[in-house]
Amino acid sequence: MKKTQIIKIICALILLITTGCSAENKATEQEPESSVTVTDNADNEPDAPDVSVVRIDSYENLEISDWLDSDTVIVSKENESLGKMTLEEFADSHPRSLYLYDLNTKEYKLLKEQEDINLGGAKLSPDKKNLLYYGNSLGDPSYYVLNIENLKSFSISGEPIGSAGSAKWADKDTIIGAGYMSGAYYATMDGHITSLKELDQKAVFIIEKIKDRVYYNTADDTALMAVNQSDKEIVNLGLTDVSGVYPSPDENQMLVLQYNGSKQALLLCDSDGKSVKTIAEGLDLGGVSWAPDQGMIAYSIKGDGSSTEGGVLYIYDILTGKSTQIAADMGAVVTCWSPSGEELVYSQWDGKQYHSSIVYLEYSLKK
Repeated sequence: MKKTQIIKIICALILLITTGCSAENKATEQEPESSVTVTDNADNEPDAPDVSVVRIDSYENLEISDWLDSDTVIVSKENESLGKMTLEEFADSHPRSLYLYDLNTKEYKLLKEQEDINLGGAKLSPDKKNLLYYGNSLGDPSYYVLNIENLKSFSISGEPIGSAGSAKWADKDTIIGAGYMSGAYYATMDGHITSLKELDQKAVFIIEKIKDRVYYNTADDTALMAVNQSDKEIVNLGLTDVSGVYPSPDENQMLVLQYNGSKQALLLCDSDGKSVKTIAEGLDLGGVSWAPDQGMIAYSIKGDGSSTEGGVLYIYDILTGKSTQIAADMGAVVTCWSPSGEELVYSQWDGKQYHSSIVYLEYSLKK
């Protein structure tokens, strides 16, 4: 049993008693650019899980986008074996390619490279057999799927959608996304694409599959809707101005980003949009991700009234309802958790390169 699970079980018992992440392989080294030991800065309540940062390892010019296992991450970085980009805007850089990176041996294994195209944003399927990623040089990205075992890939494009406007995993062998112009689609691992008829002609903005429902909103109507895939019934969940939806690992809950005037709020609710709880509010929210055991939530926030001018990365504890600051003075970030939930990656784009950091966490019971 994982350390985090043990802690949460202990805390739950205490509360009950007291209150009732083929090409030729290449191996090079990428040592962390810096390691920072950070002391705990949170004054947690007695008998609450205490989250502290052991250290943060930083990796410059590298995008870490997912975890294959506890020791191996999926990365995108410049591939100097390829010629430089031909577009004037990127003439000083080589295309970014996809690799496996071993955190212990510091070795890279090339997964996918392509001349004159930057590859990134790679996410593994739930069974870790396929990789969904984007490719672009300038302008909107195209989306592809790579089989991790045979390194064969295909593009998510063609009839009936033309091009994909977005893509994400619906389950271990299906991708869901919005069409580039309108509508929505499913794509299977043999490259077969089908449209979601009930969303034809709609300018789909958000789309997410949770169990037997497809959640969506449109550019014309930002209210969050859900269509049942069995009977095609459409339900308004009562949440307006929605800009993001993040299902919990067990798909019984979801996080929702919602605009409220000039600010944003991060909401926690059940899959029906009920039992709404506000986790954070500020001018700009992002970097949202669930820990594997869904006991912790990562998010970044800017403009929440704190003294820092940049964004701040927090971890929110579901059990205690408390947020612990992890890092500060950042731009927009994307986060992903390790399989154990004891490491958290955050990656950010500085306008020219990606930079990533791995936060090593420690959970303890604070008396």
